[in-house]
Amino acid sequence: MSGVQSVTVTADETDLRLDRWFSRRFPELGHGRLEKLLRTGQVRVDGKRAKSNQRLEEGQMIRVPPLGEAPAQTGPKQPKPVSAAEAKALADAILYMDDDVIVLNKPAGLAVQGGTNMDHHLDAMLDSLRFKAEERPRLVHRLDKDTSGALLLGRNAFSAAKLAASFRSREARKCYWALVVGVPRYPQGRIDAALAKMTGSKMGDKVEVDEEDGKRAVTYYRVVDSAYKKAAWLEMEPRTGRTHQLRAHCALLGTPIQGDGKYGGTEAYLTGQGVSKKLHLHSRAVMVPHPRKGLIKVEAPLPAHISASFDFFGFDETRAGAPFVSFDEDQR
Repeated sequence: MSGVQSVTVTADETDLRLDRWFSRRFPELGHGRLEKLLRTGQVRVDGKRAKSNQRLEEGQMIRVPPLGEAPAQTGPKQPKPVSAAEAKALADAILYMDDDVIVLNKPAGLAVQGGTNMDHHLDAMLDSLRFKAEERPRLVHRLDKDTSGALLLGRNAFSAAKLAASFRSREARKCYWALVVGVPRYPQGRIDAALAKMTGSKMGDKVEVDEEDGKRAVTYYRVVDSAYKKAAWLEMEPRTGRTHQLRAHCALLGTPIQGDGKYGGTEAYLTGQGVSKKLHLHSRAVMVPHPRKGLIKVEAPLPAHISASFDFFGFDETRAGAPFVSFDEDQR
């Protein structure tokens, strides 16, 4: 890596220790070297010196100095160079752009951030979205690798901090569409079920309902349409930003998201030639205060695999109406 980076803490990294944040984001950096960087003030949190055991909050900006080349045998794979075709595809995925903000329609299958054995992710491709600006765009929130749809980027440090603060304060609103297996018992409702990360080497980042030790997670949902009691199209608005919140909450309803074997097992797969086995979760729209003035509201078209499944079941996208309206009366 070259140059200093300013990285924004995301919602699912809240309360993470700084040293664990580095081990997750920069696994090539050893603990001893991190301690040295902290002692010399090269790593800072919101411009201030920090310690390895500091707990992080969503929206904080972490200064990451140049880390040098990682040892080939232990570090993560170096990101692949961005090809001309990939750069064009990213540019074509832009739904909104001004001097401060970019909203992308992130494709399913593209990881937002890298990790061990991952050399292809959006974070490594952001220079291609600089468009002659002085600063590199910054991530302010995340979507799962297999979740498609609206994703915001800050085009400078000021806007990134403002956008991240909006997500942290819940001023930002997100609307998701999902195709689920089965039909919820109630056509509209509120799920209030705390979630905690499961422990164990094979659990990865999976979460489970845990009212005693979990963090509160709230989701509003409604059934837009259904087909033969076999499948339903849900519109959802999460009021909190927990890891895999919508996936876990849909499974809790007894209607796992199509293609989500992680939470629904074998029950998460509908049969039919017109139904893909990919995850059917899409960030349909975002509404967030602009970093300087006004409001940004952007809708993201469905990816091909979800659109094909909607066609298979005869779901008409216009039936959903405007996003967020269904839950306005419940808005905090």
